[in-house]
Amino acid sequence: MSDTAKLHVAGKDVEYPVLKGSTGPDVVDIRKLYAQTGAFTYDPGFTSTASCESGLTFIDGDQGVLLHRGYPIGQLAEQSSFMEVSYLLLNGELPTQDELTKFESTITRHTMLHEQLATFYRGFRRDAHPMAVMCGVVGALSAFYHDSTDITDPQQRMIASHRLIAKMPTIAAMAYKYSVGQPFLYPKNDLSYTGNFLRMTFGVPAEEYEVNPVVEKALDRIFILHADHEQNASTSTVRLAGSSGANPFACIAAGIACLWGPAHGGANEAALNMLHEIGRPERIPEFIARAKDKNDPFRLMGFGHRVYKNYDPRATVMQKTVREVFAALNVTDPVFEVALQLEEMALKDDYFVEKKLFPNVDFYSGVILSAIGFPTTMFTALFALARTVGWVAQWNEMISDPEQKIGRPRQLYTGPTQRDYVPVSQR
Repeated sequence: MSDTAKLHVAGKDVEYPVLKGSTGPDVVDIRKLYAQTGAFTYDPGFTSTASCESGLTFIDGDQGVLLHRGYPIGQLAEQSSFMEVSYLLLNGELPTQDELTKFESTITRHTMLHEQLATFYRGFRRDAHPMAVMCGVVGALSAFYHDSTDITDPQQRMIASHRLIAKMPTIAAMAYKYSVGQPFLYPKNDLSYTGNFLRMTFGVPAEEYEVNPVVEKALDRIFILHADHEQNASTSTVRLAGSSGANPFACIAAGIACLWGPAHGGANEAALNMLHEIGRPERIPEFIARAKDKNDPFRLMGFGHRVYKNYDPRATVMQKTVREVFAALNVTDPVFEVALQLEEMALKDDYFVEKKLFPNVDFYSGVILSAIGFPTTMFTALFALARTVGWVAQWNEMISDPEQKIGRPRQLYTGPTQRDYVPVSQR
């Protein structure tokens, strides 16, 4: 007999089944709560609410575990590639060599954008934030690809998924090129997904661009580490938009808009700004002392995590990657010295250890992206590029779920009760 949860509310005793997943916390199924009792639950931020059933990503924040389809993120980041992880998230299993080759070929041949979109870019101000451009251009894709917006057709859904994953690097690179006044570069089919993006971003038509293999591997790892992260704010936004039957391009544009928030996708930019504020390694003790002072508003950005109460498993991979990139690019910027020494000092400080304020993936990724040459305004755009595969996988899973219905959160109403209208002349 399955477990049940008993509740006494509105003078009634009711029981609800307790559902068990393959791993993780049990879930109390309260779908009939309102119908049986006339009451809602109250959970601001939905932090104790399972909004869906999913088989993509599992997180155990207390243990510092992140699994994609059961595979630990550390193993995937060290041994896999972003294209292989994309296939895994979309299809549920790691590909064979033939399946991976076919998938990579499919993505490669969808990387070009409709030529009219280049004109669309020119409608933005030159100093527009790349995320504003990404929101607009991704949303506009539905105006160009009418043959993949029927969400009831599994084949069209997959074509739309492939298009979004393939075109996002081109869209992001064009947003960067537009901001610096350089000509757009077309994709090259003989380069990898990540190598192609680097060339489209930093290459120029006047000369050949040589992809640095260390940088390419580092960026590919960053993409893997940001590919999916369970039911976070932007993923929930994609699912909520998709629950209405909106086309996939509109859903991903909604996810990009949510990701733009500094509490979500902008955290790595905030971490790098903090390192610039510290400026020199000898000033680190001063800022650590400020972080401990309850009366000082200063906080160490890039430390701690909403979910992880242990070391962020993604950060473990990035520690090694930081040093590889610094060595390959011969980085001597004092800001990067600040990052390495701040990490070392914080990990040894009892205050941070006791409060489990460990460096997270945002602390390292911002440092690496800056060393590669990306301006801070591009950081969140790169996050959106990588997270697109998670968004489309979650969207596909939701559309295929027979229990899926349009999202409709409830509320605790605290406004005025019913009252009569008073004509303006009598007020």
